[in-house]
Amino acid sequence: MSAEAADREAATSSRPCTPPQTSWFEFLLEEALLEQHLQKPSPDPPPVQLIVQFLEQASKPSVNEQNQVQPPPDNKRNRILKLLALKVAAHLKWDLDVLEKSLSVPVLNMLLNELLCISKVPPGTKHVDVDLASLPPTTAMAILLYNRWAIRTIVQSSFPVKQVKPGPPQLNVMNQMQQEKELTENILKVLKEQAADSILVLEGALKLNKDLYVHTIRTLDLLAMEPGMVNGETESSTAGLKISAEEIQCQVCYDLGAIYFQQGSTNAAVHENAKEKFFKTKELIAKNGSSSLHFTIDEERLAGYCQACGVLTSSSDDASQQATPYSQIHSCMKSGNYQDLVKIFLEDNLTLSLPVQFRQSVLRELFQKAQQGNDALDEVCFKVCVCNTVCDILQGRTIDIQFCQLFLKPSKEKIDFLLEVCSRSINLENASEALKRKMAAFLKNLCLGLEDLQLVFMISSHELFIKLLKDDERKLLIDQMRKRSPRINLCTKPVTSFYDIPASASVNIGQLEHQLILSVDPWRIRQILIELHGMTSERQFWTISNKWEVPNVYGNVILGIKDNLTRDLVYILMAKGLHCCAIKDFVHAKQLFAACLELVTEFSPKLRQVMLNEMLLLDIYTHEAGAGVSGERPPSDLISRVRGYLEMRVPDIPLRQVIAEECVAFLLNWRENEYLTMQVPLPLVQTNPYVKLGQLLAATCKELPGPKESRRTAKDLWEVVVQICSVSNQHKRGNDGRVSLIKHRESTLGIMYSSWECYFFFSLQEPLVLTTILSLFVKLHNVREDIVNDIAAEHISIWPSSIPNLQSVDFEAVAVTVKELVSYALTINANNHFWLIIQADIYFATNQYSAALHYYLQAGAVCSDFFNKMVPPDVYTDQVIKRMIKCCSLLNCHTQVAILCQFLREVDYKTAFKALQEQNSHDAMDSYYEYIWDVTILEYLTYLHHKRGETDKRQIAIKAIGQTELNASNPEEVLQLAAQRRKKKFLQAMAKLYF
Repeated sequence: MSAEAADREAATSSRPCTPPQTSWFEFLLEEALLEQHLQKPSPDPPPVQLIVQFLEQASKPSVNEQNQVQPPPDNKRNRILKLLALKVAAHLKWDLDVLEKSLSVPVLNMLLNELLCISKVPPGTKHVDVDLASLPPTTAMAILLYNRWAIRTIVQSSFPVKQVKPGPPQLNVMNQMQQEKELTENILKVLKEQAADSILVLEGALKLNKDLYVHTIRTLDLLAMEPGMVNGETESSTAGLKISAEEIQCQVCYDLGAIYFQQGSTNAAVHENAKEKFFKTKELIAKNGSSSLHFTIDEERLAGYCQACGVLTSSSDDASQQATPYSQIHSCMKSGNYQDLVKIFLEDNLTLSLPVQFRQSVLRELFQKAQQGNDALDEVCFKVCVCNTVCDILQGRTIDIQFCQLFLKPSKEKIDFLLEVCSRSINLENASEALKRKMAAFLKNLCLGLEDLQLVFMISSHELFIKLLKDDERKLLIDQMRKRSPRINLCTKPVTSFYDIPASASVNIGQLEHQLILSVDPWRIRQILIELHGMTSERQFWTISNKWEVPNVYGNVILGIKDNLTRDLVYILMAKGLHCCAIKDFVHAKQLFAACLELVTEFSPKLRQVMLNEMLLLDIYTHEAGAGVSGERPPSDLISRVRGYLEMRVPDIPLRQVIAEECVAFLLNWRENEYLTMQVPLPLVQTNPYVKLGQLLAATCKELPGPKESRRTAKDLWEVVVQICSVSNQHKRGNDGRVSLIKHRESTLGIMYSSWECYFFFSLQEPLVLTTILSLFVKLHNVREDIVNDIAAEHISIWPSSIPNLQSVDFEAVAVTVKELVSYALTINANNHFWLIIQADIYFATNQYSAALHYYLQAGAVCSDFFNKMVPPDVYTDQVIKRMIKCCSLLNCHTQVAILCQFLREVDYKTAFKALQEQNSHDAMDSYYEYIWDVTILEYLTYLHHKRGETDKRQIAIKAIGQTELNASNPEEVLQLAAQRRKKKFLQAMAKLYF
């Protein structure tokens, strides 16, 4: 009889009563195809899911004639299926990394148990009682594989697992998932009980000094033969895939290190064992090379383990202790050796090996210790902060506010240490030019910020300062400091006319051009230009710096000046003045503009008006950045000049759009609503789009408290903004070179918006005006049909609820504008709870739930004295609470969900009960029970924990429900006070978590 016929006969004799889904012929064909696939030289391994299919087929229970379910029969068919599963694993060389990623714990447990069975390990035998040295190589390797997997599974189960978002609920799928979950938990329970034995087995494997062999497809075929056909080859030491003793030790050391590291959280001494095993693994990989291993090791994770062990353990070996700066810093903080700590930070400023987050965390810890009463740490905090600040400067980051606070009262000692840190943090011989410029700019700005000239002299006379700054730069800086000093009376100098300053002798053209670029003194600029034009008449000196930019509307007029010297002087004074204005150096900007105005008044009325306009804009900026910050109203003269500019009707005067924007915004910010609504000339409204928009905004704000019938201006403002947001084929660029956030279209209203810029809204600072325009854009954002989550805003009901032609509105640009507007508004007032709610709604709509919770909580905190008072109901509306509930639910903080359900006007028991049923919660769970005041929820918790057999948690719930203030017989005032107290504590705990 042939082998195929014998297989058919065996299959027929062991076939169950119910016919199988796959015929025996198809089954044999599947086996043949698998063997052919495994034997062909293909770079792609077979799908690991074949193991699952084979083992599921082999473990299916049978049904007898009485329709009773029986265990899977031990027949030839099932044995072949199990053998096929083992063959796939053998083809993968028993790589646990690959198998663990693709197979569940129950399937891999079944596979390894089959490996133990086929390797002739007696069932029920404790592996710890077996002498590995006396076993055949493949049998010993099977035991090692099983125990390695057991240890790895225990370690892996301790890691948090990201929950997969479930699809539509299906009963059979949910039942199957629940069964697999329960089976996995049972297996893990057994593995944890046997963990000590598995560790002993692996420790014993480290004493083996011989190579082992793991089963291959060939050895599995030999084992599957009839006993009479086996020639004893599988029992020899040469059968299977050879694994060297060093490779075995490397894998076993790594797995033992992982389990020891996990156990070290409760037993610090175990960390020493973990450290020993990880460093041994590292040595073996360095010796043999990771490419020679049959089983891969995650070297990045290994490096992390080694680093963690080096910090957590103490060693008498100085060499090992000094291996990393982390362990040195940990040791210094623990022993209080702060002098060496500062030395480590100082040395790291050259190597830059410590991450900035680590540096900041050490400084925070030092600040905390200093605030607890250790005054000796103040100096250490300053020194570490200086090291961090110089490191930030060299890496291009901004200076931290802590440095500014610590440097409010500079002293000679502080300056000395700062200069020492700067000198030791940069190697001038090898440093790049960019690095030198950063350090030079830092020292220069430091000098400008110091009032004591003696301290300035300490810096300016230092060797590093002299090497980094050129002679001209140092002299210019010293001149600036002398002019600023109160000991020198600058007013005693005679005031001369602009053209009466004599030109000095000629010097090198390159040096003069360099001085021209650096200088912001208009008198010195003229002197340099006179000298340069005396040397050569061919150069156009307004072109020597690409940083000198003048708007095109002005550039065409200035470049039309025939006299070369005058043209260069006007252009450079204008460009430098605009640059100083942009960087908020208003003092120098005013000097430059005043000099330019004096110059052009003599020959060009057009340029004179241009300079008057620019000086008006400069005065607006100066007031907004100075007295306006404290709420001081601008002088009446400035308001008159702003009105005069808007009503100006001088022909052929080049105008910058930004000036009109800022003038209208200035009137709105200082509540000149009477002028905008009643006194502004009608022709001005019809011709100036900014005045028209300002008038509508002022009228709408004025009518906000009134009835809906009086809000006709709100409808007009809505139509204007909708028209602004209409779509065209391209973005238009204004005369200032700025590209708008909103695409443009010619308006059919009485206003021309062909050069409209949405930047006008970002000049508004009056809270009511900002709130009005913000609510308008929010309403416009909510109008679109495909919007899922509306954004809430104050006064949103005054706007129309629909748009006739939705396709004409660029909603993408509207969404960008809403985000930018609310971010800008919060820079004006970060404590406006309505704006904070809008920011939170935006994050909620874009699925950024943690950030949304941050702003929802911040909105409640700012209007309730950090929840010490009750949050107003118009802030925490039911919609806001429901969104907070959804955020917590999607963040898997289910206990927080249940607590927030109590905040609703009608408690949402359905959502609360469903959340409490979740066992995998990422919040503090039972420690939150003290914040629950609803007795029904507490009773459900008691029942739920009793049902699950969770005695400790049940006791916590019983303790919470047993508090006298929650007794239903109490007066309503007592119950409300208990609820309010728990609300306060819960919201404060949430704020600490998300702020």
